[in-house]
Parts: sequence; structure tokens; C-alpha cells
Amino acid sequence: MQQLIRFAAFALAALLVVLLASPSAAQERAEGQSKADYLAWLSRDAGARAQVLSFKAFLEAGDVEDVVPTWQLVRTASKWRDCGGPRFEVAPVAEWANISATLEFIKVEVEPVIGDLQPVSGFRNAELNQCSGGAKASAHRHFYALDLVPVDEDVSRAALIRDVCRIHNAAGREFGIGLGFYSGMRFHLDSKGYRRWGANGSGATSPCATGNYA
Repeated sequence: MQQLIRFAAFALAALLVVLLASPSAAQERAEGQSKADYLAWLSRDAGARAQVLSFKAFLEAGDVEDVVPTWQLVRTASKWRDCGGPRFEVAPVAEWANISATLEFIKVEVEPVIGDLQPVSGFRNAELNQCSGGAKASAHRHFYALDLVPVDEDVSRAALIRDVCRIHNAAGREFGIGLGFYSGMRFHLDSKGYRRWGANGSGATSPCATGNYA
């Protein structure tokens, strides 16, 4: 009996190691940027509340307020804590139209195929963008870009890459969309210009070009 208990404990420990090492969509949602954290931020900052209300009104006027939850659009960078930056931030008003174009592409082309998406990184100010490893001319700097993960955790990486590449091949140039893939289920979309890239930042290594969806 004791041997059986020890075996069960060992198996459970091994399973936990696998689960913790697997880059599931749930694990890729940035720590400290939950809806509860967002509501706490708003409760502390009247200026932030006013900015968010104005931003929501802008999205509603452009008919893109229902693409993804607004509170997820104001997430900054996954490394906000390490960088000592804000976990949430509303982009400057002059740059709201940039993300509106990205959201339109997601609404019309991506979500009908992939399903609901969750932004894990949007606007990044210059300091946070540099600290978090973003390129100097990153599309996140002027709110063109979102890093996203599927809400449906049953979607596989191979299926995600295959479908997003197909969408980008068909409509990316028309919408002026940039597409990049990270590890796990996280990928990048922006409306700064048509291009695509892979792990090393090169278009030649994009899974859309290589056909390697692993």
C-alpha cells in the first residue's frame, strides 16, 4: 500500500512538472494583469478612469468595442514588473486610430476562424518597450500592435499558425498587417505595414514561409 502511495505521489509530481513546463494559453496570460488588478487600478486612479471611458467611447464609435475586452487592450508588457513599468496604460489619444485598424482586421478576418482572442500586450511607452526587449521602432510603441493568445485552450499551436498564416496570406497585404510568432500560443498582429517574421525577426524564418508549424 505504501509503495502504491509513493508511486501515485511520484506520478502526480511528474505531471505537475509537465504542466508547469507546457506553454499553455493560461500560463501566457501576464501575471498581475487580471481583471481584478485592472479594477483595482481604476479604483485608485481617477485620471485612468477618465482615460478608459474616453477610449471605450472611441472604440464604440468605430464599431470595434466588442472585438476584445477593453481592459485587456490596456495591458502593457508581460515584463512590466521586472521593468518597474505600469501594468496598465492607456495610449495617447492620437494613437487610438492605429489599434482601431488592427482590431478591425481581427474582427473581420481572424476571430471568425480562430475564435476569441485575448490581448496580453498592447501599448508600451518607450522605457517599458526598451526594457522588455522590444525593438526601438516596435509597433507597440505607437499602439499599432497586440500580442495575443487564443481564449480556447484546446487550439493547438500547429492549427493556430496554419490558420493565421492562411489569413495573413489572403488578407494581410490589403489590411497592411504585420504578423509574428513567439513560442507557445502567443502571436503578434499590427497594422503598421504588411510583413511577417519568425523566431529571429527575419521574414525568411516565418512559419508562413517555411511551413514549419511546430
